[in-house]
Formats: sequence, structure tokens, C-alpha cells
Amino acid sequence: MTQLKPILSHLDPIIPSSTGKFKSSPYAVHRLRFHPRLTFWSFLLLFFLLLFFFCSPPAASSAGKRRSLQNTAYSARARPGPNWEVKARNSARPQSKSGFTVLVTGAAGFVGTHVAMALKNRGDGVVGLDNFNNYYETGLKKARKTLLERRGVYIIEGDINDAGLLGKLFEIVHFTHVMHLAAQAGVRYAMQNPNSYIHSNVNGFVSLLEACKNADPQPSIVWASSSSVYGLNSKVPFSEKDRTDQPASLYAATKKAGEEIAHTYNHIYGLSITGLRFFTVYGPWGRPDMAYYFFTKDILRGKEIKIFEGADHATVARDFTYIDDVVKGCLAALDTAKKSTGSGGKKKGPAQLRIYNLGNTSPVPVGKLVSILEKLLKIKAKKKFLTMPRNGDVLFTHANISLARKELGYKPTTDLEMGLKKFVKWYLSYYGAKKKSAW
Repeated sequence: MTQLKPILSHLDPIIPSSTGKFKSSPYAVHRLRFHPRLTFWSFLLLFFLLLFFFCSPPAASSAGKRRSLQNTAYSARARPGPNWEVKARNSARPQSKSGFTVLVTGAAGFVGTHVAMALKNRGDGVVGLDNFNNYYETGLKKARKTLLERRGVYIIEGDINDAGLLGKLFEIVHFTHVMHLAAQAGVRYAMQNPNSYIHSNVNGFVSLLEACKNADPQPSIVWASSSSVYGLNSKVPFSEKDRTDQPASLYAATKKAGEEIAHTYNHIYGLSITGLRFFTVYGPWGRPDMAYYFFTKDILRGKEIKIFEGADHATVARDFTYIDDVVKGCLAALDTAKKSTGSGGKKKGPAQLRIYNLGNTSPVPVGKLVSILEKLLKIKAKKKFLTMPRNGDVLFTHANISLARKELGYKPTTDLEMGLKKFVKWYLSYYGAKKKSAW
């Protein structure tokens, strides 16, 4: 009946709110038919309304209408491709009985691609989900998708805000774990498109948690928070016990909101949730909006690069963390995650809730990053030093990883020079191959 509300609202002045009152008052009927103030236009309106009701095709039930509308909306929004359900089931099948069945959201993203590949390589069943948005070049995301498909990982093209798609996916695959890496990334872009951060990082996270909550059995969840939640905190190194209520950017605020939302779903529904605060992840197949990536691009093209400084020429430094080290932390978090305690949306007992820093513990000045790239590329960079604008960036990040080391066995092993060497090798190979194909 929801479709009839706009039409019935025009009859409100005529039809009393109580059916009983309408039946018990013959005067009301007489008024409807013969009141002298009932004009020609009123009769005409009533005629067309009655014509609409009598000529409309009958429906089985309002519930049937709702189901039909939902299915139409689902099929219009999500285009996973032919036989996607069969492909998802096959991709989700682990190689052994002890293997996990993992949904990786943001699977065509930088970290998502590496995590999905590592899971598949060790024998877990993996299904990816990604909306392939155009925040940066979609060609890179498509190339990552091809890489994963060659390894047997199927990626569904869809959005985590699509409740119909998520519901169907959780219906056909019983996931033991969810690795939630889909998010709107980047600090500065929030000044151009703030709504995209709310849509992906808040609404999208809630949509995913709702699907996990309603699943039976409920999966364990590991998700990507960010070192940005430490915001304006001046105590270093950053510890999980430090305050995180002073975000410096909208991106940081949405990640902090995600941590609070995770706490709520853990408390009410018994979802087992682990949050991972990533510290400036870099490496092959990385994100083009990251400094190390576009510095490499601009140095090779002979373009000027901008190096930001704090007030009074204060150094900007980052705790750069190589992708392979982060992947090890992600898998360790999955391996140590306890089962959710809820069932079908009802909590049956306390559930695990954790948060960890995944960093490298050795902040490096951005100037040092540029020097390493110059050495690897054998090109002198054209540098321009500028004062950091008020765009949400912070001067430094520095991770305390003692908790992750103790509970996850997390131990980063790749220093910045070694990591950048691997990245540059990939970059030259990837973009060199693209140029050759263009010829």
C-alpha cells in the first residue's frame, strides 16, 4: 500500500480517519454526494480517482509488491555479471576443511588486492567486492582485478551500500570472516567531496555490519581504521591507549566514527570485530594519490615536486609501512579473531573487540623519501618547498606496535629504501608495459 499514500492523501479531507465513524454517519455520506459546495472539479477529481482504482491491475499482496520492487532495485544497481552466484561460490571454496571463507571488500584497491592474493595463496576461499569508483584511475583497479582473477579470486562489482546485493551474497556464501578494506581514502580530497566519505566510511560500514549481524552464522570481522584517528595528538609514538578525539580531517573523523560504530555492533549484536590502524602503507600496485607514487611519476617526467613543511620549516615525517608487512598483520588478525557470539542478529554472549596499530615504528622525513627516489631513479628532482596548507594533514605519524607484536606476532621487516626499490621496479615495469601496448 505504500504506493497508494500520495493518492490517498488527496482524499483525506473527504474520507474520515475512522472507518467506524464513516459507516455510522449517514449525514457524512449525504454530504459527500449532495453538498451544494461540491463543485464540478471535485466530481471530476473523484471520477479520475475511481477510474484509477478500478482500472489498476490487481496485485497478490503488498509484501509481494515490496519483494518485486526490491528485486528490481537490486538488479538495476548491481551488475555483477552473468553466473556471478556460481562464480562467487567457486571462488569462496577453501582448499582445505580448515581454510577460511573470506569476503574482502575493496578487493580491487591497493591493500585489498594484496590481502586477497595472500589469502588465496595460502588456500583460503576468497570473494572480492569493489565498486571501482573513479577516485583515481580505474584502469589500475581493473588491472588489479585481472591479476586476482588469474589467481582464482572472483571480484563482484558492487557497492557496500547496496543492501540487496550484500543480502544475496551472504545468502549464497557462508563467510567465516570479512576483511573490510573498502573506504573513501585520502585526507585532502575530503575538502572537495565530503559526502563521499560519509557514504563509504560511515554508511557503507553500517551496511556491511548489518549484513554481518543478520548472517547465521555471523562472521568475524577485521577492518581498516587509520593512523589518522590520532589527529592532533602530540604524544609519540602513538599508542592504542592514546586519545583519538581530536581528528584533523574529515577522513580521520569518519574512521574514528567507524571505531565507535564497531564498538556498538560488538556490544549489541555480539560481532567479533578487530580494527587495524594502518600507517602510510606503500608498495607495488599502490595508490596514485600517495606522495611516493606521484613523486615518482613527476620526477620521471621532469616536473617540479612540492615538498611540504610545517611552520618555521618543521619537518614532515611519516611512518611508512611496506605492503607485505601490513598484509602479514591483516592475516594475523584474521587468524587470531574469535568467533562472533550472535546468531541472526541476537547476541548470545560477550564478543571480541580489538584495535591495533600496524606501522613500521621508524618515521622518515619526506625529504629523505625524495632522496631515496632520486637515487633509485637516477634523476635529480626539481623541488619546491611549501608551507603545509590547512587541509587536514598532520606533521608526523609514529606507531607504537608493541600490542600488535605481542598479540599478533606482528613484526615489520622492510625498511623504506628496500620497499621503495620494489615499488620503483614495479612502477617502471607496469607503466613501461602500458606504453609499449600503446605503441
